[in-house]
Amino acid sequence: MKPGKELTVITPRRRWLELRLADIWRYRDLVLLFARRDFVTVYKQTVLGPFWFVLQPLASTAIFTVVFGYIVGVTTGEIPRALFYLSGVVLWNFFSSCLTRSSDTLVANASLFGKVYFPRLTVPLSVGLVNSLTFLVQFVIFAGFAGYFALQGAPLRISAQIWTLPLVVLQVGCLGLASGILVSALTTKYRDLAFMTGFAVQLWMYATPIVYPLSLVPEGWRPVYLLNPMAVAVGSFRGLFWAGAAPPAFWIGVSWIETLLSLVLALVLFNWVEKTFVDTV
Repeated sequence: MKPGKELTVITPRRRWLELRLADIWRYRDLVLLFARRDFVTVYKQTVLGPFWFVLQPLASTAIFTVVFGYIVGVTTGEIPRALFYLSGVVLWNFFSSCLTRSSDTLVANASLFGKVYFPRLTVPLSVGLVNSLTFLVQFVIFAGFAGYFALQGAPLRISAQIWTLPLVVLQVGCLGLASGILVSALTTKYRDLAFMTGFAVQLWMYATPIVYPLSLVPEGWRPVYLLNPMAVAVGSFRGLFWAGAAPPAFWIGVSWIETLLSLVLALVLFNWVEKTFVDTV
């Protein structure tokens, strides 16, 4: 090796949870490149382009408002129906996008992983970055609608804990990426999971108070229901804008424990599969 040249030695991971965060930081430019690639790929050759960021949550909100609000007659209490559904749709889109778009990380990039070394976690991190930007745009839309309804006299009681909003968003993003990484690692061996993911996400949505309020869940079933961390996250999100709607603090703590355990399990499994997945795929 010539003097002055930096030598990089690539060694296999020996511990169950070896993140090598320094490597991820060193390849931060690659994360941005992957994020740009994902963004361009999704909206390339589309007529509306990034306007789908706006159209998708508004269309879903309109459908939920008509079907569940007026036809089925689901009550949303003092919260206007359109605003209630939009708040759930915006947060759920962030979670489901993180999950589905990171669930094929290993399989979709197998040819690239087999040619050159770079930290594999840069790919799901880029997915999280793109979806965070999407959430930011959709949250601005939600905030605009909330301001409009407030001017029309609708109740909007901002909670004193509004400063915890980034923590709620962080939890949802971590849970979505953890679930997606778990599916991605398992899909290298069990391809059936790729077909089940979309169906499972749809079922998960109906097990979360997106189209109905948490108050409609019977008291006897509520402890079981709140074991779903997304149910707690959605309830917490709404509770920041309508004080009193949030789940009890105990269940918020439980949901965070579940999220962190899911993230650790996902990273452990990802590290284990990463060693041999190129041969498997």
